[in-house]
Amino acid sequence: MQYPKKVVIGDITVRDGFQHEEKFIPTEAKLWVAEQLILAGFKHIEVSNFGNPKGMPQFRDADELFKKIRKSKKLEGKLDDVMLTAITIREKAVERAIQARKDGYGPDRILLMVSTSESHQKTNSGIGIDEYWKMCEEWVKKARDAGLKVNGTVSTIWGCPIEGPTDMKKAIEFTKRWFDIGATDVEHADHDGSASPDRVYEYFSMLLDSVDNPHKQIAHFHTTRGWGMANVLAALQAGMTNYESTMGGLGGQPANFVDGVPVPGTGEYYYKDPLEVGLVSTEDMVVMMDEMGIDTGLDVDKVLEIGNMVERIVGRRLRSGSIKNGRIPKHMKG
Repeated sequence: MQYPKKVVIGDITVRDGFQHEEKFIPTEAKLWVAEQLILAGFKHIEVSNFGNPKGMPQFRDADELFKKIRKSKKLEGKLDDVMLTAITIREKAVERAIQARKDGYGPDRILLMVSTSESHQKTNSGIGIDEYWKMCEEWVKKARDAGLKVNGTVSTIWGCPIEGPTDMKKAIEFTKRWFDIGATDVEHADHDGSASPDRVYEYFSMLLDSVDNPHKQIAHFHTTRGWGMANVLAALQAGMTNYESTMGGLGGQPANFVDGVPVPGTGEYYYKDPLEVGLVSTEDMVVMMDEMGIDTGLDVDKVLEIGNMVERIVGRRLRSGSIKNGRIPKHMKG
């Protein structure tokens, strides 16, 4: 079996990971995680969400956090080749990101997301698919004109938690449409753990046969049903070289209950156990790839150290085996 010799891993703990936490993660803790991830070698970090903080109070510190990262003494001279991303699902969020960019502290990249499922699209953005595409055609151009890179995410590729099965070919069409309107890269997302390894391999094989820029395609897996790492392996077998993950497998639908107060989030949770959700674990994926001889460009031991600290930040045991059992020893003693 042939695997890529080198991959890129973006860590999205500070945004996607913490968005599901039902307590506010202190800004200084988010800053520490972002700093340490960059020092460990990550070149792509998701920082925050520029959406309305009334619905998602976890991100009420978005501007402050971006400013602290930009001014961090620990990161002096280290941000030039790092891409900081903000999520901007709707127009006001994109506008906010553009202004922050003009003010000198904003993101390098924003993320917009379209679902192949109409129900999921309305739940996530408040509008339908056709209206969302129309919005994106206008705002992607404005963002690019302001010097921002734009990620176009395709969601519900392998199934929708609301509607059920979806057509994978539709996601290929959406991918091409993102690039047609100016997106700089595309994330292919399994946001609820619907993907199974056989269909992951089928989809990414079909995708890579359909595009001429494989390095601009990003695989994003949740491990709600425990298949996350199997799906990573299937994507590797298909030839994918760009991945996203979170420390400890954190993440999930934005919390609808923060610091003891009910908040809108994106509505009622669409899974049974709110704690048994999340993305693929960064630590486990990095260690697995290291054992497979795949170069991630990361400091593996530092990644494990960060993972242990993230458990203390959120206050519970997370879904990484590697941070407790460590790496496999490379040399026998004696």
